[in-house]
Amino acid sequence: MKKERIVILGGGESGTGSAVLAVQKDYDVFLSDRGAIKPEYREILNKHQIEFEENQHTVYKILQADLVVKSPGIPDDVPLILQLKDRSIPVISEIEFAARYTNARLVAITGTNGKTTTTLLTYHILKSAGLNVGLAGNVGKSFALQVAESDHELFVLEVSSFQLDGVYETRFDVGVLLNIAPDHLDRYQNDMQNYIASKFRLVQNMDQASTFIFNADSGPVAEKMKTLQLSANKISVSLHNKSGVYVQNHAMYITAEVKVNLDELPLQGRHNWINMICAAEAAMAAGLMAGDVARGLKTFTNAPHRMEKIAEIGGVSFVNDSKATNVDAVYYALESYDQPVIWIAGGKDKGNDYSALHNLVESKVKAIVALGADNSKIEKAFKGLAEVFSTDNVEKAIDQAYQIAESGEVVLLSPACASFDLFENYEDRGDQFKAAVLKLKKKIDNQLMMVL
Repeated sequence: MKKERIVILGGGESGTGSAVLAVQKDYDVFLSDRGAIKPEYREILNKHQIEFEENQHTVYKILQADLVVKSPGIPDDVPLILQLKDRSIPVISEIEFAARYTNARLVAITGTNGKTTTTLLTYHILKSAGLNVGLAGNVGKSFALQVAESDHELFVLEVSSFQLDGVYETRFDVGVLLNIAPDHLDRYQNDMQNYIASKFRLVQNMDQASTFIFNADSGPVAEKMKTLQLSANKISVSLHNKSGVYVQNHAMYITAEVKVNLDELPLQGRHNWINMICAAEAAMAAGLMAGDVARGLKTFTNAPHRMEKIAEIGGVSFVNDSKATNVDAVYYALESYDQPVIWIAGGKDKGNDYSALHNLVESKVKAIVALGADNSKIEKAFKGLAEVFSTDNVEKAIDQAYQIAESGEVVLLSPACASFDLFENYEDRGDQFKAAVLKLKKKIDNQLMMVL
């Protein structure tokens, strides 16, 4: 009997993991990547004797597929994908493929901002309570590879809109929608409604046994919920009501009897209160007691580049929020400070509308240091609201910010833009920021030692 042929497009983490799972499930497997495959993934493919190609797509081989698993980085409207769809060859995501081969309960978390933080936090709470839980999706190891090699009773998945676009039959047991704000609109015909619809694919197969947790303070989410017909158990999260998990009197109440003072929590700022509330609700929907949730919240350490305090120099705090690549993320970051902020922003603009930040900049921002290859849009957007200094060098940006700042103030890297004009990615931008801050700290410390 002829084996079903599966083609994997993309040889990164998700593609390689999907290929391993496909071999285990006795498919005829071929993996194709238009770019170079990293040595560690090539080694896995060779170990499992998986046929693959790199630096090209051999179209006739790909079109022989019965099923295609596509990397989320490949747009749906490129000619190869359109050819597959014209031939009615199903094109799905790793999430959809791996979900077919596990009986684990699935907690899926999406949103424009805060996905990684909330996913890591939910996983930490569940893991700390002793559950057999895996971490996958946009973070952690490949979902498919874990299903193939070390399946769990429960998975916490960070899912992007691109991944959800390739999900058709998967039913998530718990779904979390943190927020929706303009982002990646180039993948959605520059139509916000298409992007919103993509995010809401999270709930398309939910039933009465599922739980949907959503942020009612996010305008697009709240608006969509007015017309959405959904049989799942719905949990509305808000900083303005006192039902479920809520914040009041400088404490987070997991229940009316179990609370954690905000000062004890590792994440600060109103946007992170929402992230923590959603994680707590998701953990309890997965079966945890409130006491376990409270303990997990207090012991969490966030991933780098997300409101990460790097150092304090002369009473000035330096914070790395390089992951903030859109206006909405920066709004939350600026909103979280009471003290004056020297804001480092800029990079590759994604069609940003900065008007939503005007009031915050006027009330909270002492000065802006624009860090990018072309800073003209930021200079124009905030002219008259704050003094703007421009540079294309991260060390010069740090030095300029430190000259402006006074003790008790904050220097915040929160770019609102992609990083590809000067850096490899947001991690590289954050790492270079950290290195420059620590270099400045060493210099200032040495100067103080010489004075003493």
